[in-house]
Amino acid sequence: MSVKQISVFLENRTGRLAEITGLLGDHGINIRALSLADTADFGILRLIVDKVDEAKGVLREQGFTFGETEVLAVEVPDVPGGLARILRALTQERVNVEYMYACVMSPTQSAVMVFRFDDPQQALGALAKHEIRTLTGKALYGI
Repeated sequence: MSVKQISVFLENRTGRLAEITGLLGDHGINIRALSLADTADFGILRLIVDKVDEAKGVLREQGFTFGETEVLAVEVPDVPGGLARILRALTQERVNVEYMYACVMSPTQSAVMVFRFDDPQQALGALAKHEIRTLTGKALYGI
């Protein structure tokens, strides 16, 4: 039940983020979630998009350097302590979180967190054991 994430390496300069988001938009590719981490010289733009293969083709044609990573999308109850409960369950099962970021869903009683784990299979087992729902790529791409 993993989700495909595209990580794009960008020079840290004015307009570069607008360029890539515009490029994807011009090709009818919808961004479902994103995270941007930067240093002085470059940034890593992590994207969940609705058309993964098309996005990779567009990025490749335009000369962007990118990679594809499997991540998990976890449904988080939109209540105080909802995320803490999930993180406690992962800690109890000794699952390491490499990074995470949130994405927006249509108005519901839940939020979605995108997680990258050092051991995705262990994480899936831990989440299932604690009855924590994960979303398929198809479900997340279609939000």
